[in-house]
Amino acid sequence: MTATRVVAFGGGHGLSASLRALRRCAPELDLDITAVVTVGDDGGSSGRLRAERGGLPPGDLRQALVALAGDHPATRRSAKLFQHRYAEVPPPGGPAPAGGGPAGRPRVSGTGRAPSGPEPAGVAGGRAGAGAAGRAGPEAGGLAGHAVGNLVLCGLMELLGDPVAALEHAGAMLGAVGRVLPMSCEPVGIEARVRGADPSRPDEVRTITGQHQVAVTTGRVESLRLTPAAPEACPQAVAAIGAADWLIFGPGSWYTSVLPHLLVPQLAAAIVASPARRLVTLNLAAEKETSGLSQADHLAALRSYLPELRVDRVVADSKAAGDPEPVERAAESLGARLVLAPVAVTDGTPRHDPAALGAALVPVLGADR
Repeated sequence: MTATRVVAFGGGHGLSASLRALRRCAPELDLDITAVVTVGDDGGSSGRLRAERGGLPPGDLRQALVALAGDHPATRRSAKLFQHRYAEVPPPGGPAPAGGGPAGRPRVSGTGRAPSGPEPAGVAGGRAGAGAAGRAGPEAGGLAGHAVGNLVLCGLMELLGDPVAALEHAGAMLGAVGRVLPMSCEPVGIEARVRGADPSRPDEVRTITGQHQVAVTTGRVESLRLTPAAPEACPQAVAAIGAADWLIFGPGSWYTSVLPHLLVPQLAAAIVASPARRLVTLNLAAEKETSGLSQADHLAALRSYLPELRVDRVVADSKAAGDPEPVERAAESLGARLVLAPVAVTDGTPRHDPAALGAALVPVLGADR
């Protein structure tokens, strides 16, 4: 029996949760996993590297690689290294940073990580919850706030001159169980028309520029666009979509991680033309950028940006869905059947549990094999 080829779209923590769940399914279902990752990040370490060095923002690509890292102790250690963030180091003789150790040396916890170490995996959405170190602005100097993996990817892309070759090399370093590809080999900008971005002018519609600014807007996003408007799709991503058995969208930040794929014309055309079945995994809670949107509204947004999109299954958490009837109707409008399952962690936070999500995906992805 040939492997089931799965292509997962997204970015940030949401895609990481999906990939970790798929990894748990992989041995049972013999999955061949490809991640197609957004390249619009302009905040934190990725934004600084993008502004200073050019090229693709590496943060979301790094998180996808780490989610697929192999289980050998050496590759797990390499994955931890990729996630390590450099803490701010005070000048010699200066005061230690908050929470830090002796002057000139960041405090290291008992886990061997600096306080701003690996970002949590499996959250409902994307990047808005990143720590302060991950959001260090352009004014931050030196290595402070940079993730080691971001620097490695940036270096590999400069050395090899090809982001796909760089990701393949980094994947080999991590023993990745799957492949990571950018949605485009050129960085993109994200712009949104937002109503009520200024709370004092709730009816005013203004353009918000930049992935990070869209992600944290307190207004209601009314439309989304990329700059350039029609970026060239990564050819390997287009090929993977055409050869896939399943295409998986979400969870993740809807406007800044999931929908951007549908705005790349070649990707959108490949998604519509692909013979693969399609699955949508819904978020557990709204984020700032999707404030006021119900789960049914999330599905409606997919149809709004790609009217030809047909979906086979929609997976939602049993509790997060609330009254399932509106979600079921929205799923049916896309041609899909709703699958309810307990896929959240049990501590009450809006994070997907990779083991629970993987268990929910097994009967879906394994059907009719």
